[in-house]
Amino acid sequence: MLNIVFMGSPEFAVPSLESLHHKGHSISLVVTQKDRPKGRGKKLLPTPVKNKALELNLEVYQPDSINSLEGTNKIKELEPDCIVVVAFGQILKKDILNIPKYGCINVHASLLPKYRGAAPINWAIINGEKETGISIMEMDEGLDTGDVLRSKSIAIEDHDDSQSIHDELAILGSQLVVETLEDFEHGRIKKIPQDDDLSTYAPLLSKKTGKIDWNYKGEKIINMIRGLKPWPSAYMVYSGQNVKIHKAKMINKFSDLGNGIVTKVSDEGIYVNCEDSCIVIEVLQFPGKKKLHVSEYLKGNDFDVNIKLD
Repeated sequence: MLNIVFMGSPEFAVPSLESLHHKGHSISLVVTQKDRPKGRGKKLLPTPVKNKALELNLEVYQPDSINSLEGTNKIKELEPDCIVVVAFGQILKKDILNIPKYGCINVHASLLPKYRGAAPINWAIINGEKETGISIMEMDEGLDTGDVLRSKSIAIEDHDDSQSIHDELAILGSQLVVETLEDFEHGRIKKIPQDDDLSTYAPLLSKKTGKIDWNYKGEKIINMIRGLKPWPSAYMVYSGQNVKIHKAKMINKFSDLGNGIVTKVSDEGIYVNCEDSCIVIEVLQFPGKKKLHVSEYLKGNDFDVNIKLD
C-alpha cells in the first residue's frame, strides 16, 4: 500500500477519498480549501472533503496556498509516494509536483485532451456531446496537459444533466484512481501523451453563463438547461427578473411569431419560440422562491402571453 497525500475539496472528490481509504492506502494528509461562508447567514462551512476526512479520522490541512514554503515543507516531510488531486481548487507548482516518488495524479472529468479546465462536465453537455468520461492524468505545470494514465468513457443520455453525470463520474473516478495506483505498485503504468491539437477548453462558469438566447436552436437551449443544472442554472428574463429554468422540452413550432415570444401558457408549461422550434418550460424558479412546476406556479400567479422575453 502507498503513502498518499490527498488534495480535494468538493463533493466530486469524496468517493475517491473513500475508495483510497477503504483500499488500505496510508493517507498521511488531506489538503482541502478553507472553510467558506455560505447561505444567507454566511456561516462558515467546511468542504465536503474535510467532512469526510474528519469522519475517517484523517489529518486535514487547509492552507491559503499549498505552494507556500510552509505547505511545500509540510508535504516534503511526509515523503508521499503519490499526491492524488481531485478538484482541489489550487494549481500545484513545480516544487510540489516534484516531491512524490510516483508524481502527482489528477482525476479529471473529461476524456482528455477534450475539455481541459474548470467545468468539463457542464460544457460537454452544453455542447451536445454524446459521451464523456474520466481521465487519470499525470500532472505537470500546464492546465490539464499531462500524460493520461487511465481513462474510461460513459454515455451522455438525453435525460442526463450535469448533476447526474457528476455523480456517475465521481464514482468512476474513484474506481480508476485505485486502479492507477495499482498500476504504479506493479510497474505496469502506461503513459499516453495528449495531442494538444485536439484539445478543447471548459472555462469556469458564472451566473451570466446561463442567460438564454432565444435566437438559438432548440437543441442548443435544451442542452444549456441540462448542462447548467443545478448551478448556475439557465435563466430567462421576465418582468425584469432572472427566472431560472430547471426543466424544459422541445416541440415543433406551432406559431409564426418571432424568437423569444411567449406563444402559450398552460398547466403543461410556458411555450417560447426559438430559432427552429418551441421550448416548453416545465419547471421554473423566481428569485428568492422555491422551484415550481408551471402548473403549481399558475395556481396563484399569471404569466403574460405574446410578450417577447429578453
